[in-house]
Amino acid sequence: MKTRYHARSPNTMSATKNATAPSGSAKLVDDPAVISENGKYYKNKQSSPKKTDAGYSVDDEVQPAVEIVWKNVLIYIYLHGAALYGFYLCFTAAKLATLLWAYVLVVFGEFGITAGAHRLWAHRCYKAKLPLRVFLAVGQTLALQNDIYVWSRDHRVHHKFSETNADPHNANRGFFFSHVGWLLCKKHPDVIRRGKTVDVNDLLQDPVVFYQRKFYLPLILITCVVMPTVVPWYYWGESLTTAFFVASIFRYVITLNVTWLVNSAAHMWGNHPYDKGINPAENRFVAFLSIGEGWHNYHHVFPWDYKASELGKFSINPTKAIIDFFAWLGLAYDLKSVPERIIRNRVQRTGDGTHPFALEDSPYAFDDMEFEEAQFCEIIPKEKGDKKL
Repeated sequence: MKTRYHARSPNTMSATKNATAPSGSAKLVDDPAVISENGKYYKNKQSSPKKTDAGYSVDDEVQPAVEIVWKNVLIYIYLHGAALYGFYLCFTAAKLATLLWAYVLVVFGEFGITAGAHRLWAHRCYKAKLPLRVFLAVGQTLALQNDIYVWSRDHRVHHKFSETNADPHNANRGFFFSHVGWLLCKKHPDVIRRGKTVDVNDLLQDPVVFYQRKFYLPLILITCVVMPTVVPWYYWGESLTTAFFVASIFRYVITLNVTWLVNSAAHMWGNHPYDKGINPAENRFVAFLSIGEGWHNYHHVFPWDYKASELGKFSINPTKAIIDFFAWLGLAYDLKSVPERIIRNRVQRTGDGTHPFALEDSPYAFDDMEFEEAQFCEIIPKEKGDKKL
């Protein structure tokens, strides 16, 4: 059963003062940007919509209709309730080896998201040979946040239409929605409609992505349920109940919420040294939890940088350190990075003044200057051709 809600902005004025009644059987409702006809709601053509950078119109006064998916609500209620029980078992029943095992799985799952689904497949920040792609796919499957294809597709849509109704987890709809609420309701029609304009043809050309998607259900059962539970039971005699609730459920919910914080907290709190005109912010706390994904103002300005940050210090960007390690092994290559001169120029042009570069005098600090920074990215190390195993 699905419940449908229509939310109205509290700041809207009386319809009779803001719009002329349309002809026919249509009637005005409280919101001047919406008319009702035969129980259905439509945008009032006389309302003046605003334009977004994505190139289409949105009306900030009209909140989208929300269709709650109760199945998802019940699933996430159970998962978080079971995770609380798993947290209790961490202190009352779980062996130290089980806790360490759960921690390793958390880090591995996060790395599958950060270095795999995010920086490799969604943004193509670097290239990886087959063994590394398989390794990353296993970690991404362990994280259980949809398959690589769906995760990368939704993330590309998020970047192209950030903070609009076409953004799957639009932070302008509040912390709860951008954190988990977007998974508890049907997608806004703009997400589906505008999402079709985003090119994802490259994803399924990778056999790792193709076969993970094809066999996703058995893969998640093995990596998310069977492996985390059986290993502690078989190797050090942990009870199946404790192993399941600690290493499977509690571990999974931790990974989920860490990823969700990037969509919510990192789009709301922090400074904006690279672009003060966008919501994504530099959030040290989120960066710490998500092994380097919290430097979000930088990432939304330079999404092709494999570091996803300017800092690159391993203590606050472990994902970069691990990618660098695989590059040293020869499994990762063509790492894209933004030259310092481009960063300095952008900081002085659009930053909020909190970056050290903002204190420097620069001939590039003009608001009317536009640059296509992507064409200036550096490739480290450079290799000829796309070598694959």
